Amino acid sequence: MNKLLIFLFFSISIFSQEKKDSILIVKKDTFFIAKDSIKIIKQEDFFSDHDLKTIDSLLVDEKFNSSLLDTLEYVIADKDIIGNTTSVLTSALLKERLATLNARTPFQLDYNPALEKVINSYLLYRKRHYPALMGKAKYYFPMFEQYLDQFDIPLEMKYLAIVESALRPQIKSRVGATGLWQFMYGTGIQFGLKVNSYVDERQDPVKATIAACEYLSQLYKIFGDWDLALAAYNSGPGNVTKAIKRSGGYKNYWNIRPFLPRETAGYLPAFYATMYIFEYAKEHNIYPEIPKIFNFDTDTIQVKRTISFDQISEKIDVNQEMLSFLNPAYKLDVIPFLKDKRYAVRLPKNKIVEFLDKEQEIYDLAAADEASGEKPLPQYFEMDKQIRYKVKSGDFLGKIANKFGVRVSNLKRWNGLKSSRLKIGQRLSIYPKKIPFSVSKSPKKENNISAKIVTPKGDYKTYIVKEGDSLWTIARKFNNVSVDEIKKWNNIWSVKSLKLGTKLKIYKN
Repeated sequence: MNKLLIFLFFSISIFSQEKKDSILIVKKDTFFIAKDSIKIIKQEDFFSDHDLKTIDSLLVDEKFNSSLLDTLEYVIADKDIIGNTTSVLTSALLKERLATLNARTPFQLDYNPALEKVINSYLLYRKRHYPALMGKAKYYFPMFEQYLDQFDIPLEMKYLAIVESALRPQIKSRVGATGLWQFMYGTGIQFGLKVNSYVDERQDPVKATIAACEYLSQLYKIFGDWDLALAAYNSGPGNVTKAIKRSGGYKNYWNIRPFLPRETAGYLPAFYATMYIFEYAKEHNIYPEIPKIFNFDTDTIQVKRTISFDQISEKIDVNQEMLSFLNPAYKLDVIPFLKDKRYAVRLPKNKIVEFLDKEQEIYDLAAADEASGEKPLPQYFEMDKQIRYKVKSGDFLGKIANKFGVRVSNLKRWNGLKSSRLKIGQRLSIYPKKIPFSVSKSPKKENNISAKIVTPKGDYKTYIVKEGDSLWTIARKFNNVSVDEIKKWNNIWSVKSLKLGTKLKIYKN
């Protein structure tokens, strides 16, 4: 109980005062706990060493893993881990491994006590995050390396995207830096990244990577040193130039580090620590998760009219999660069409032919949706059938839409959503489609929802799902049967429900 009270005391002081510079400094989506504000408490007068370690562990876990935070704050300054004296590896072993890395990279990977502390902190507090991060890297790194090589930039620069964004292309910092490489609006425009109401090219993995390569190449031409180019990428070339002057003319990063902005002082150690952990992952028993898909297993098709992700998903067997992952630049899950600039959709390669077969159907569906956009809701969307749904952990718009037989575009319109991002506990207004719902209207309890699927009466055939089947291929085997009908007859609201050996009822029209 005492430990819990101690933890609550510290966590409240941090999260309730994040706007005060004495407690928290925010820049480029990076948190730094100011030690000065905590020194006032004189911890040694109140807590034992054991208590301090417990506080440290709980505080860091809450700071970086709390469900209250929707982004991963990646950079830990070496002064941020209070009282941490635990080491995962010895100084001698770290020196040996850093020397090996330093021999094969142009970065200055010299041993430094500050770097040692950051590496140990990452291995202590971040180890469980790396398998997922490495799984994402399996998708992004080959593409990064292609363009880094093209611009003659060290391939190890790929780790910069982890420090900047934790490989989350739609992430946006509190000051507006966006995308895998965290471009501010002005800098992005300067390097050709267009931003409009539908598209943010800072979130486009390929275009943003090319822009980052151009920017890093320019910074290297200015400083002639990749470590200084990295520091300038974070804080700007002006701050690095001033730090060089204030240091007395030194140009080694560690020598000018005390004169750099505070956030940049923790930035390069985070980069070095990331490089070390990725390169020595096996030695620390860290193994990547299997990626959802590899970049080489995808391809693009230019669209011929404005279409949305849910319209594509409705006609071909690709869920909206995958579409969003492959096409993060589209802010509203809508691919616009302009005569002077055609946009493309990226799809798994094995779905390209299916898209081409259904392309006109997708465009017809988009046209029908567009024509009905300003009309009143259909009768089965009456207000007395509205329910309030509370978003739970693991929910996303496509999953909720499938659950209630509606479309993602409807969910967005009913709730005024401009993107697909949801927060746990958020409440959504939903008008369940063609399904009678029993709703408890008690204001103190969650709505109790029960659904009954109305199926036609009469003769039907039983079809057993075979290997390679999809709802679309099954529908084609029966005349005058649509994918939607098969879904309704068999209570299928997700393509994941279609498993080998599943028995489907196919009614005669």
